[in-house]
Amino acid sequence: MPAVSHSSSATPARRARSLPDLRALEAFVAVCDCGSMALAAQRLAVSQSAVSQQVKALEEEYGLQLFDRDVRPARPTRAGRALQELAAELLGQAHALGERMRASARQDYAQIRLGCVDSFAATLGPALIRALSGAARQIQLWSGLTPTLSAQLQGRELDLAICTDSRIDDSRVSQRLLFSESWVAVFPRQHPVRALASVRELAELVGELPLIRYSQRSVIGQQVERWLRHVGVQAERRFEFDATDPLLSLVSAGLGWAVSTPLCLWQSRQYLDSVTVLPLPPARLGQRDFFLLAREGETGSLDREIARVTRDVIRRDILPAIRRAMPALPADAISCPDEEHP
Repeated sequence: MPAVSHSSSATPARRARSLPDLRALEAFVAVCDCGSMALAAQRLAVSQSAVSQQVKALEEEYGLQLFDRDVRPARPTRAGRALQELAAELLGQAHALGERMRASARQDYAQIRLGCVDSFAATLGPALIRALSGAARQIQLWSGLTPTLSAQLQGRELDLAICTDSRIDDSRVSQRLLFSESWVAVFPRQHPVRALASVRELAELVGELPLIRYSQRSVIGQQVERWLRHVGVQAERRFEFDATDPLLSLVSAGLGWAVSTPLCLWQSRQYLDSVTVLPLPPARLGQRDFFLLAREGETGSLDREIARVTRDVIRRDILPAIRRAMPALPADAISCPDEEHP
């Protein structure tokens, strides 16, 4: 019984599964167009031997003779003419793909998927969407907690994320500071309070009303706890919420006081008439920062545009409105860094 050659039986199957070599097809089409391998080599800026090897590789790949070499100059065979037509179409599509990919990397964004923490989405989100609407055919705005948004950015469910914590274990993600806001104290309107000149005065008020907290699973809750520990204020744990609305509803009902931020209060401004908002004494860790997270090199100048629009809206609209509604807050209750230049 004759021996079976495994290599010969595997080769046709391997060839059937292989994809066309675009460079070899380009060399073949150039020879057909130019009429000789020497002229084709000049067009492609490669050596004549390289063109000859690519054409020979195609003939071996398809098991067909593509040129009649008995005539001078060599002419495509019937199989060669068929391949010339098909290859020209395929190469045209490949070049078009490259142009479309380069266009998508420029300012013409087909889709923007932006994630924001809830207080940002509810207050600055509409103005940001309006400003970006001319740069994309589709915009998706997701809101949620910072840990969820960071995970969605790393999982490529989001293109950019606006979060209140820049710590992310991914060197490919850039971080841009958008703005900062100071912690403020919120008391029931019916509870007599005065301006807080020191942390000691704040500690005295803690004994009069329970502290209503943001939950520890939220970044704002963790940041408030770090600030309380830093200033030495201890309060019993009784009420905790993920969101500002239920937190302020308890404060307005006289059930306790809270530490929050101007933007959170502006998001839930329906409660402002029934609460008193006071600035807290300056201290380290006394503010919350907003960061724009984006994957390096994938958003062009979009991150700079988002930063510019965000700061413009804060200075022009949000901060003046907050100061009218909460006149006890200082002018720097929300602050933006100096403008960045490309």
